[in-house]
Amino acid sequence: MATKVSDYVFQRLAEWGVRRVYGYPGDGINGLLGALNRISRDGKYIELIQPRHEEMAAFMACAHAKFSGTLGVCLATSGPGAIHLLNGLYDAKMDHAPVLAIVGQAARTAIGGDYQQEVDLQSLFKDVAHEYVHTAMSPRQLRHLIDRAVRIALSERTPTCLILPKDLQELDYASPPHEHDTVHTSVGYVAPVVVPPEGEIARAAKIIDAGTRIAILVGAGAANAAAEVVELAQATGGGIAKALLGRAVVADDLPFVTGAIGLLGTKPSWDMMMSCDTLVVIGSSFPYSEFLPKEGQARGVQIDIDARLVGMRYPMESNLVGDARATLRALLPRITRKSGGAWRERIEDGVRDWWRLTEERAHVPAKPINPQLLFWELSSRLPDRCIVSSDSGSSANWWARDLKLRPGMMASVSGSLATMGCGVPYAVAAKFTHPDRVAIALVGDGAMQMNGMAELLTIKRYWKQWSDPRLVILVLNNRDLNQVTWEMRAMEGDSRYDASQDLPDMNYAAFADLLGLRGIRVEKPSEVAAAWEAALSADRPVVIDAVVDPDVPPLPPHITLEQSKAFLMSILKTTGSERGGIIRQAIEHVFPSIASKP
Repeated sequence: MATKVSDYVFQRLAEWGVRRVYGYPGDGINGLLGALNRISRDGKYIELIQPRHEEMAAFMACAHAKFSGTLGVCLATSGPGAIHLLNGLYDAKMDHAPVLAIVGQAARTAIGGDYQQEVDLQSLFKDVAHEYVHTAMSPRQLRHLIDRAVRIALSERTPTCLILPKDLQELDYASPPHEHDTVHTSVGYVAPVVVPPEGEIARAAKIIDAGTRIAILVGAGAANAAAEVVELAQATGGGIAKALLGRAVVADDLPFVTGAIGLLGTKPSWDMMMSCDTLVVIGSSFPYSEFLPKEGQARGVQIDIDARLVGMRYPMESNLVGDARATLRALLPRITRKSGGAWRERIEDGVRDWWRLTEERAHVPAKPINPQLLFWELSSRLPDRCIVSSDSGSSANWWARDLKLRPGMMASVSGSLATMGCGVPYAVAAKFTHPDRVAIALVGDGAMQMNGMAELLTIKRYWKQWSDPRLVILVLNNRDLNQVTWEMRAMEGDSRYDASQDLPDMNYAAFADLLGLRGIRVEKPSEVAAAWEAALSADRPVVIDAVVDPDVPPLPPHITLEQSKAFLMSILKTTGSERGGIIRQAIEHVFPSIASKP
């Protein structure tokens, strides 16, 4: 029997090593769904994971790429299904994750006729998949469209998109003939190891050698170079700060690792950046210039595989375009080793003080629970090689600051897009890419209500096929869109706007129990440690429903005069018990040692 176009799509993807597709059905892709069913019977198995929404499929494909280092693939029907993919695909684009989106389209005979579910998908995806988005019009195109979409996604670390009209899916596949106006492609891509010219490496080494106060900033692009980053810090006596996407690059138990940087960052990272005389950025395009040295304060060296990203955030003297590990290995022998000295001692003192302050803040009394306490108690209990995701919102503050990640762990968040709703689908994808590892999602109740609750149904469907069933979701239940509430106060000087910030009350633990998962309700600080112990030893996925105090402030590492004025104005506009709670928590978190004294 002749091979249909739809069958060939998955046969070719299987040749590329694809074994899993995240997608949701619709009649615009019925041909493709039939092919998935057939290929699984033919022994070339590609697993279809069905989330509750196409946006979740795109988030899962993005997380699949992040946690596996391979291509993520998502699938959606024509019209609304394709539209729903966009947010997750923008997450992949902005965090440089290779994802292929396959979407249906109206039949070729109907295109241009204002037909049902006919959307100009070529234009719709042109920004998010700008490196490669094409509509197949002939079976003889399929081979090169698939090969180029996969290869470009992998090489450029970006989403690509293949649009397949529904009638084309049912045609017999035909290879391109050996004639004019045809394209003949092949399978295979191995990332090159790119190293800058020796002269540039030598120049960068001289810049670093001339410095006495070295600050190193790493992002996701340094993930394959953890040992080399640490060696650079040891050789220069410098410290290491981490952008959010570089959260797991180096372990937090190293005394010269200052932790996260930025609004969600730490004080030792801020202090290091404000006092350094040399800045080395590796695999990061961290965007907030106010958290980097002032222009002219420090000499700069940047290492990145993408030439478009170097010299963009700080005026660097040396821009090394290359693979992080290979470039550092070429650079390190040229670095003159320095003793730690006063600079290193200053960094390590700051790190020790920070962890002490973090512990104090975590134990500040709250009504009823201080959210930081949940993260502090989790930190020492993190299972080896676990994968930790966070949603955007106040949970990301504590994920960035309070957890001590160890070697072998993985962690991610929606870094550049900072979209809500990614935490739970990220954790689900982590369980499919690494079914033997514990996945932990740390989310706010806003994100949980937005889409996390629906994805508990996805977890219910699939969890028994994971070799280690443990997936733990912590929900910070404060009935408030908390991060935005604090931004209103600290940035705009406004009081809380109840109509926009209030969330419906919900017992997330009871909902988890209803689905046959395990729910643990935590309403007192004394219950926190036991909740983590129970969740991390459970025989099934768990939802920890923690009732936390919305008045605990997610303090930035440095509070500007403008923020102080805005916060004061918001307090003056606030009335009743809310004002007292905000003032009390602000004082106790800025001065926890003083506040705890009788």
